[in-house]
Amino acid sequence: MNTRRLLAPALRSATAATLAAGGYLHAQLYVDGYRFIHVIGPLFLLQAGASFALAALLSIGTPPLLLRAAVAGTALGALGGFAASRTVGVFGFTERGLRPEPQAVLTLLAETGTLLLLAAWQATLTRQSRAA
Repeated sequence: MNTRRLLAPALRSATAATLAAGGYLHAQLYVDGYRFIHVIGPLFLLQAGASFALAALLSIGTPPLLLRAAVAGTALGALGGFAASRTVGVFGFTERGLRPEPQAVLTLLAETGTLLLLAAWQATLTRQSRAA
């Protein structure tokens, strides 16, 4: 059995799963109280919706490069917002440390995992196209 043929779909599925996990965490935080924070609440809902939609599109099949770029942008946006909220603030909203617990750590892991899996998947696709 050709393991290279199985690697790309496995990485695609894993990427979709970590992206959906990040979306779930943002949706959970929205429901648990972030919805009452001006501007930030709707951004959490937007992040959750975008993550779920992109994860669903990834699950359908091998997406074009533009969709993979959108996935990377969504994960990078979440990580950038996380970093900004703990340093300079986002729309006047700041947080400290890895709170709320455990969502902050889980979100960092999910978004970082999405980016790492996406990079590995892209490398696999590049190698497969060169081999063909």
